[in-house]
This record gives sequence, C-alpha cells and structure tokens, in this order.
Amino acid sequence: MLSQLLRILLRPFNQGCALLLLGILPTSLLAHGVATSDARYLESVSGLQFMPYLYLGAKHMVTGYDHLLFLAGVIFFLYRLKDVAVYVSLFALGHSITLLTGVLAGIHVNPYAVDAVIALSVVYKAFENIGGFKLLGFSVNTKAAVFLFGLVHGFGLSTKLQNLRLSADGLVANMIGFNLGVELGQFTALAFILLAFSWWRQSESFLKRAWLSNMAIMTAGFVLFGYQLTGLLLSR
Repeated sequence: MLSQLLRILLRPFNQGCALLLLGILPTSLLAHGVATSDARYLESVSGLQFMPYLYLGAKHMVTGYDHLLFLAGVIFFLYRLKDVAVYVSLFALGHSITLLTGVLAGIHVNPYAVDAVIALSVVYKAFENIGGFKLLGFSVNTKAAVFLFGLVHGFGLSTKLQNLRLSADGLVANMIGFNLGVELGQFTALAFILLAFSWWRQSESFLKRAWLSNMAIMTAGFVLFGYQLTGLLLSR
C-alpha cells in the first residue's frame, strides 16, 4: 500500500532517485521494530552477549528507513568528505547519548511520539535542502539541528529495546555493543548512499532533480509522521 503510494508520488522524479527512496523505505512500516525472532533471542539470553548485540545494532540501523532518509537529506549537498564526517559525527554523538542513557537510566518515551518527531526530522532536512527556511527568513544552525535530532533518533532506538525484557546481567557491556553495532551499520549504509550520490552527481540531472528529490524525501517524512501520529492517537 505504502509502496504504491510512493510510486505514484515519485512518477515525476528520475528513476534512480525513486528506486533509492523505495529501497530505503520498506513495504511494511512495522518492519522498523526489532524482529520477532531477534526480540525472542534478546529476552532469552543473559550475561555478556557483546557480539550478538553488536550484530543486532548494525542490523537495526541498516533497516532503519527513517534514520537513513534523514542521513540522505543531511549529506545531500555535502560534497567534501570532511563535511560529511563532521555532520555524521554530530548525529552519531547525539543518538549514542540518548540510546545508552535511555536504556541504562530507564528513561522511557512513547515510541510513537519519538518516531513522529524522527519523521519530522526527515521533513525538516528536506525542507532546508530546498531553501525553505531562507524563503521564510529564518536562519538555522544546521550542525546544532543535526545533533539535536540525533538525540531524538537515539531515543527512537532505545524505545525498541525498552519494550523488551532484557536481562540486567551484562546490560552495560551489551548496550555498548549494540551502540557500536549501530555505528557500524550507519557507516555501511552511509557508504552505499555516498556511492549513489557520487554516481548521480556526475550526471547533469542531479541539480535539475535536486528540488524534486528533496520533495520526495519530504513526502516520505510526512507519510511516516502520519503513520506514527495515528499510532500515538490509537495507543491512547
């Protein structure tokens, strides 16, 4: 259903961009949570399980379509690897802080509310990329915004784990492993996104399609926001 909607919305866009977005956004929005088999495994083990947590952290990030859409928006107009490293590091620092503190300190936030804000972060970045804030006369500190949204994304990751009955034995080390896995997954996904952008930027269609592409990213963000908002309202 969602894929069909996005295909209709993306018809005016170039095929490469459409395939990129459809590849990032799974057919089922529910796939973003921890898979049932993985959840059962995590709830059944205790003690130090560093490598399994590392693997699951990487898996969750690679399949986290909202995180990937936000990262795609962040690096959309970043041409230098130095700039990419700075922004991605700020994002990583933000989500590492709230991922670890959220689980270890037991700071619980409604998953739908957090994911709704994450969806808005996707909308924000695409809107900024098309010069929306400049038209409105606003000046946004992009580095601060990426860090703050990183904090929100980290809470999104922590809520997935807080819904599970995790053993307290070895939890600190396991969470460090999970967070490291998230970073590895982010690096892997980012490498593929950068390769795709590098290839696309060699074409004359990049600048011609940049506005439409960011509108597609914004549309995906609004779709995700609507889904999460509906879930929040129904959960109450």
